Amino acid sequence: MLNFSSLPKCAKRFSSILLLSLTSFFNAFAQQPQVSVDLNRVIEPMKPIWAWFGYDEPNYTYMKDGKKLLTELSKLSPVPVYVRTHSLLVTGDGTAALKWGSTNAYTEDASGKPIYNWAIIDSIFDTYVNRGMKPLAQIGFMPQALSTHPEPYRHYWKPGDPYNDIITGWAYPPKDYDKWRELVYQWVKHSVERYGQKEVESWYWEVWNEPNGAYWKGTREEFFKLYDYAADGLKKALPTAKIGGINIAGTRTKGAIEWTRQFIEHCISGKNYATGRVGSPLDAVLFHAKGWPRLVNGNIRMDMAPQLQDIRTGMEIAQSYQQTKNLPLIVGESDPEGCAACGMATNPENAYRNGVMYSSYTAASFARKYELATRKKANLLGAVSWSFEFEDQPWFYGFRDLATNGVDKPVLNVFRMLGMMKGGRVQVQSNRMVALDSVVKNSVHGALSDIGGLAAKSKQTASIMLWNYHDDDKPAAYETVSLQIAGLTAKKASLSIYMIDKNNSNAYEVWKKMGSPQNPTAAQITELEKAGQLSRILNSKVKPKAGKITLEVKLQRHAVALALLEW
Repeated sequence: MLNFSSLPKCAKRFSSILLLSLTSFFNAFAQQPQVSVDLNRVIEPMKPIWAWFGYDEPNYTYMKDGKKLLTELSKLSPVPVYVRTHSLLVTGDGTAALKWGSTNAYTEDASGKPIYNWAIIDSIFDTYVNRGMKPLAQIGFMPQALSTHPEPYRHYWKPGDPYNDIITGWAYPPKDYDKWRELVYQWVKHSVERYGQKEVESWYWEVWNEPNGAYWKGTREEFFKLYDYAADGLKKALPTAKIGGINIAGTRTKGAIEWTRQFIEHCISGKNYATGRVGSPLDAVLFHAKGWPRLVNGNIRMDMAPQLQDIRTGMEIAQSYQQTKNLPLIVGESDPEGCAACGMATNPENAYRNGVMYSSYTAASFARKYELATRKKANLLGAVSWSFEFEDQPWFYGFRDLATNGVDKPVLNVFRMLGMMKGGRVQVQSNRMVALDSVVKNSVHGALSDIGGLAAKSKQTASIMLWNYHDDDKPAAYETVSLQIAGLTAKKASLSIYMIDKNNSNAYEVWKKMGSPQNPTAAQITELEKAGQLSRILNSKVKPKAGKITLEVKLQRHAVALALLEW
């Protein structure tokens, strides 16, 4: 213990400065990243909550690059991937456009008799089912012939236009709820006939999207009525079908909380508009969660706090009712921000989407979703990444997508890493991983980046994901992570390290070095496709000592790595 009481005043001042400097030095040294994993400390099964994806434009599903990406998603996941898309009941000829889609499933003849046409919906669902994927089937939006406000109907929105330009006749209540119920009944009945009862029983169905926002032009009670009639039609066609709601927007906000609570209470004890009985079917609770990137002094600053607050609130609401506390929870959209089709030309804060900032955000945020679910004892089944692809659009335009023109973006490789993580989720300790409460409150705005880990163990593998994340898109030096793994029972193992950074698994950086071509040659496209795959930077053998190994992993700012041990 140092004692300055007998020193002269100037000496005391100098000694205080020296002590402060030494303290700062040792604090900085103590913050050198160390991550430790004991494979014996399994927390719970490693549920693949990440194997859920969604998008606005359903007609992209069966197009060239849509099929290619869906094939990749199905291959990277050890379990069936669930897919959610808007506009499955919208009237139109199937022409694809930004934030628009149509299937023409329902029209009427001159006398008002329904005409059902499942051809386009079948093309969409066939694409999923043929790849072992499952629909999170959205019952919406309103066919033109059923809408109480049918004109205008088709919109022609483009990036930079007011967002509400997309809201047209499809957003209104039905003029005939019996016809609405019959439409759902016929759709589900057809699905069972086409795919079989067992297959359709494995799907989830949900009604509409964000009814508390612009997507619904009716009242709250009219939405509950819409839900009741849809659920009644669904259950008449297939009593064992699973339905949920309500995919609320801004879950953490006062209005969304009121909407969600009233919806759940309606399903528990309210009068069913369709049957006159008490309550309505509810097999899953769905809600949305979004972050909020913005520009700060010309630089992108991410903010995952609102997204995590939305998730925490949704869990707390579901757990506050005896009837819903154990139901599956699905975050119907879980993303860094709201508009997937708003590129960086019109929204410069969205430039994070092309490179590794999106990758590290995804890794760090999914780790916190697992933490929240564990803390809240919530039955979190899935978190839908609302990002897919945009057919025949400019290269690396800054859409929130997983691939551009058939070339994978770095973020897709995070999901490839997650697909390798099997078995039980293992506890991770890191001296640089920002505490959950801090991230939920403030995201990662501090001086130090968030260097953390997510780990899993199966009978013959151990996998540890590492990331170096910060909200600010600013350069920083490499950091060398000391990864200590204990609890290995095998005498030897194969070690692979995969990396996503500026030099690896990154087609965007390769494209920029090409000169950012908007019409790349066939040879350039081949090079970009290769660069978009997950890079393995190390393949070696290791021999644990007393069940332990220590690895040194160098991480750039916003890098993501996966250490995979196999024996």
